[in-house]
Amino acid sequence: MSAQYSKLSDFDDKMIHFGFALSYNNSDYYIQRSLEHQFADDSLQSLIVASKPGFTLGVISSINFNPNFKLRFAIPSLSFQERDLEYTYLDPSNGATYMLKKAIRPVYLEFPAMFKFRTDRIENWAAYGITGIRFGIDMASDKDVNNLSASPEDQIVKIKKTDFGFEVGGGFDFFLEYFKFGIELKLGAGMMNLHLDENTSFDNPIDFLRSKVWTLSLTFEG
Repeated sequence: MSAQYSKLSDFDDKMIHFGFALSYNNSDYYIQRSLEHQFADDSLQSLIVASKPGFTLGVISSINFNPNFKLRFAIPSLSFQERDLEYTYLDPSNGATYMLKKAIRPVYLEFPAMFKFRTDRIENWAAYGITGIRFGIDMASDKDVNNLSASPEDQIVKIKKTDFGFEVGGGFDFFLEYFKFGIELKLGAGMMNLHLDENTSFDNPIDFLRSKVWTLSLTFEG
């Protein structure tokens, strides 16, 4: 065995590893516009989701079944996410358009569980794929805000307090002198409709919203 390959040579012999992850996320929604709302019948011309950057912090626990197959938890993870719903309206008096933005800023306490499939080590690095599920609780939920008595400018688009979905991705592990460093990219896709419909003018054009989050992570495990 070469001196270079010997870095963390006993890493895969340990059953459990701990570490942390620092992540950049880009949050979006899969949006389905309501078929009952005809955009041509009123001043609303378009509705789109503008994705925004955020960040995620997580504590990693990894159970090694063998060098190539692992069960990984990032419990808990705290994910700060941002999106804007952009409503573009037509002013019939002069034919000009204007936009109203409704910000959605959830802060999720997340509980992901992932299966990790890793290649054999090639000297001091290896590639891997991951897939699993994620459950999240919005710690900054606005679901109890009174929308009906607010002016249109102050009304918000509400989302449900919990989210559930799957994640899939991959990355590379680098075995350094004292810890394992990883770079990882994954996509999280929600499986439930998050939209809380209160029949406001901002709710009516929406049929459902499902979360979509790209996450780029730096992981550190010992």
